[in-house]
Amino acid sequence: MPNAISGFSKLTKSEKIEWLLDSYFADRETARQLVKQYWNSDEKLQKLHDEFIENTITNYYLPLGVAPNFLINDTLYTIPMAIEESSVVAAASKAAKFWYDRGGFKAEVISTEKIGQVHFIYTGDFEKLKMFFKDIKSKLIASTSHITKNMERRGGGILDIELRNKSENLDNYYQLHATFETLDAMGANFINSCLEQFAITLKSEANSQLEGDLDIVMSILSNYVPNCLVRAEVSCKIEDLKSKDIANPKIFAQKFKQAVNIAEIEPFRAVTHNKGIMNGIDAVVLATGNDFRAVEAGVHAYAARNGSYSSLTYCSIDDNVFKFWIEIPLALGTVGGLTSLHPLVKFSLELLEKPTAKDLMQIVAVAGLAQNFGALKSLTTTGIQEGHMKMHLMNILNQFEASVDEKTRIIEHFKTNVVTHSAVVEAIENLRK
Repeated sequence: MPNAISGFSKLTKSEKIEWLLDSYFADRETARQLVKQYWNSDEKLQKLHDEFIENTITNYYLPLGVAPNFLINDTLYTIPMAIEESSVVAAASKAAKFWYDRGGFKAEVISTEKIGQVHFIYTGDFEKLKMFFKDIKSKLIASTSHITKNMERRGGGILDIELRNKSENLDNYYQLHATFETLDAMGANFINSCLEQFAITLKSEANSQLEGDLDIVMSILSNYVPNCLVRAEVSCKIEDLKSKDIANPKIFAQKFKQAVNIAEIEPFRAVTHNKGIMNGIDAVVLATGNDFRAVEAGVHAYAARNGSYSSLTYCSIDDNVFKFWIEIPLALGTVGGLTSLHPLVKFSLELLEKPTAKDLMQIVAVAGLAQNFGALKSLTTTGIQEGHMKMHLMNILNQFEASVDEKTRIIEHFKTNVVTHSAVVEAIENLRK
């Protein structure tokens, strides 16, 4: 067990690596070579990566793939996806092509409101607090003018501030609940800067005008954005669903709808259902330099907004028309953060023809819908494992360090045989005998 270390962050990169090797690795040289193998040969680019986070020792790569043929609002996109899971890009591409031949995806941004809160404790009379807030509301907004002037010039800024009484849930607890429009920026730094200024002004005014103690607890944006919504959908006549693997469109449509309905009422299924949606969403969010953790947190909260965790997608069959759609909260940005720093993020945004934040919301929602369609289509027809395991086959072969010849022969074998991990292992062993 290594000893605790003081001043680790002040060590050079090489010193940090040497300490790790000395403390944790039996084969120090192999570990050292692995760390250096993933450094970028371009020193300027490596320095950029080193400065994204603290205590950097190397780079951790994910594959960046693309899914073509996404027709969204009559514009054709090739969507970048950064993800390590087998079959995600293939499923998205297949769904995109399926719906390209049936009119493509339709998407619209419903609203773009983002939220931040100043949380505080107040021990005085609530009626007096209400009057006090009414008197200083305009002063709170005015106090942020040095922060908001550039955003306001572009058409964004603070939309409103409300005083919210939460003392029934927690003694003496209140909020300033603020709403913002941040345009093409995700806006976290902008929102947090405004909130911290609200807190300073609130505390200062309270000291001179209010009876009772007012103490600021914290000021922070919320990643729950139920009013930053986008909708995406596909639809066609039921008979137009017919394809190579959908022989009976009517039966397929009914079974597909039943699968969605199950996810609406059964949380155990809904979690896996929505995880599949997030396979598509996270991959695009990550490729475009956005915060997939914030998106995940907000999306899953939205899925439970009615008191029980439920599906993010919906399906209807009316007047012989099959419709499948998603309505989802997405707080995204196309300026600021990594969008102007990470070379592959800039590449991805250029691939998407330099979208606005609203454009990107639509593209990301469509990616999630396509992913879910692909998964449900497999589940209700051939089963999920047939396609997934065939895509996973290469990973298994690489685990066993299969040669080029072995890969060729085993892939040919599994064109007509069911892929399972044990079946692949057996095939490798038989081949090597």
